[in-house]
Amino acid sequence: MLLDLTRYRLPVSQFGRTFPPNEVEQEGAVYGVVRPVQVDLEIHKDKDRFHLVGRAKTELELQCGRCLEPFRMPFDEAIDVRYLPASELSSEDEREVEEEDLDTSYYRDDQIDLNELLREQFYLALPMKPLCRDECAGLCSQCGANLNLTTCSCETGWTDPRLAALKDLGRGR
Repeated sequence: MLLDLTRYRLPVSQFGRTFPPNEVEQEGAVYGVVRPVQVDLEIHKDKDRFHLVGRAKTELELQCGRCLEPFRMPFDEAIDVRYLPASELSSEDEREVEEEDLDTSYYRDDQIDLNELLREQFYLALPMKPLCRDECAGLCSQCGANLNLTTCSCETGWTDPRLAALKDLGRGR
C-alpha cells in the first residue's frame, strides 16, 4: 500500500481509505489484524516535505501474557508523522537524536509505504505485557491448566530442598 505523493499538490489534502486486514497484516507479527483498518489523514505538503496527521482504527488480536489465550484489543490511535525525502538522510556516522527526530520518517521515489506506517503505529500501541483482563489468573506452573477456566489440585507452594535444613533451625527455638 503505497501513497503516491505526486498526486498531492495542494498545501493540505485529505486521504481516507479502508484496508482489508490481509493487506496490513505482517507474517510473524505478535498481533493479528481482525477488522478492516480505517485510515483518515490530512496530508500537509511543504515543497518536498510531508506531514501526515490523522487517525487509524481497527481491532488487533493478541495473545495473553498470562494464560496464552487470544483476545482482541481495539486500536484507535492518532497519527502524526513528518516525512522527508531520503536524500535528506544525514551521512554523519553519529549524532544525537533530537526530539523532532522521533516523529520523522523518510520516503523514496515519491511514495510513502502505508503498511510500514501502520505496523509502526500498531507496535507503539501494544502493551508491554498484553493481558486478556487485569484479573487474569494465568496458567498453573505445575500442570499448565488455565486457571481462568478451571481449578487444579497442584501444590502451589514451592520450597527449595537445599534450604530444608534452615527451615528446621527456625523450629528449634
